[in-house]
Amino acid sequence: MTLQQLRYFLAVARTRHFTRAAEEAGVAQPSLSKQVRALEDELGAELFTRVRGNIALTAAGEALLPIAERILSDVDTASLEVQELAGLRRGRVRVGAPPSLCASLFADVLRRFHDSYPGIRLLVEEGGSQDLVGALNRGELDLALVIASEPHTPEQLTSTPILREDLVVASPAAAPPPTTRRHLRLTDLRDRPLVMFRQGYDLRQVTLEACHRAGFEPTFAVEGGEMDAVLRFVEAGLGLAIVPSMVLAARPALRGTPLAPPGMSRTIALAQRTDITPTNAGRAFRSTLLDHLTTATGTLPTGVRSLV
Repeated sequence: MTLQQLRYFLAVARTRHFTRAAEEAGVAQPSLSKQVRALEDELGAELFTRVRGNIALTAAGEALLPIAERILSDVDTASLEVQELAGLRRGRVRVGAPPSLCASLFADVLRRFHDSYPGIRLLVEEGGSQDLVGALNRGELDLALVIASEPHTPEQLTSTPILREDLVVASPAAAPPPTTRRHLRLTDLRDRPLVMFRQGYDLRQVTLEACHRAGFEPTFAVEGGEMDAVLRFVEAGLGLAIVPSMVLAARPALRGTPLAPPGMSRTIALAQRTDITPTNAGRAFRSTLLDHLTTATGTLPTGVRSLV
């Protein structure tokens, strides 16, 4: 088995077409087909079904796919690690974060890192915690900020809690507040329409579980958005939403009402693969992030507390 064979295999798996895969790989189609067939012969199993021009992964191909992705990702990481030995003048770091952090303090961390290491490419993926855990597991990210309580975190990941952020009820600032009291009881949302995040979004599950514990099924005015869309829907008066307090700092058209004690909060953790040695750039980014949280404690957004 060679790295080239794995690259050809992944190209076919992505394109579901041998000719397009060959064009993507910059090789003649017969050569690519020959190498894929050689890989199948070595493994003793067909990786693709080939019926009337329709290409699909077999069970063996599905099993090989995540392994091949990790192998080639590790090879790329090894290459970058060698380059980085020249004093972090070259290389890359791939990091992921939820939208609530990308729109707030994460940008300051990226600027601080870029100022210190201008030759390192920063690749940022914005997404929900579940999506970022999957990207880490596939070797597509070096580090990610994820929800610490995220269930089913793979054993090959390790995480360090770094932030705790309060969740508040967002409502239009121009409208009357959702309560005349200082805090809003969760049961006050029983008959209030909510703007709800898409399926698989972390805050959706947190909100639903909290409502169920309070003894009611919430009513949705609209559902299916991510952070920016949900905040805009609330601004438009479509309903209320439970969101991290930090996302309201740059939204003067929105009001954040705290929930009555014990309230709701979530813990953000810095996660990475346990079975892969971090690159120099990855270690430098981790250090920059933790240093920033240590020194910026007094300037963190309202409702956000550093755990480092």
